[in-house]
Amino acid sequence: MVHLLTSKRSVADELLYELRDRSHNRNRQLFRDRMKKLGWIMAYEISQNLEYKSCTADTGLGEAQSFIINDELVLCPVLRAGLAMYEGMHAVFSGAETAFVSAYRKHKPDGSFDIQMNYVTCPDLTDKTVILIDPMLATGMSICQSIEALEQFGIPKSWYVVCAIASQLGIQTLEQKFPLVHIFAAAIDEELTAKSYIVPGLGDAGDLAYGQKLQE
Repeated sequence: MVHLLTSKRSVADELLYELRDRSHNRNRQLFRDRMKKLGWIMAYEISQNLEYKSCTADTGLGEAQSFIINDELVLCPVLRAGLAMYEGMHAVFSGAETAFVSAYRKHKPDGSFDIQMNYVTCPDLTDKTVILIDPMLATGMSICQSIEALEQFGIPKSWYVVCAIASQLGIQTLEQKFPLVHIFAAAIDEELTAKSYIVPGLGDAGDLAYGQKLQE
């Protein structure tokens, strides 16, 4: 199921504009800040889909019925690009556990690439709600392989994938392989370049947030 954040006008549209626009996103601090704020908003949106239990708050003047999240949450940023959005989501879901996945493209001379995963650390995921965080859902290969790697740590109750921008292909790939996953995206773009970058997209989110890396 796809949840499109910009299906209604909100402050998320302005954040997305600043993440996309070259006059803004070449400032790394600004880019990280906007991605973090988008993480706050995404956390709020996801919170409306979680399970809650009732409790009673003692105000000192009386008692008030309240509700708290009943899901056990695990946030999992895909390194390194997912870190800034993760910070925003973790500020909202402050009691959540954290897993980390390193997944990146290993490019070949012919222009194709494989997904390399050389680091996974994770708590027990059994019956928990796992939120995978990666700003760009392009081909969907990184997220699919991340889910497969995390499944070794237990079968969650539910999966969420959070991204700033998704491609139609990425959504189709993920839905075909994992049809029960909830996808939260701020925008959906139609095209990919020959090198599988989203168009118009915003560029390489990891480079924009943390500096350009040397290609392996």
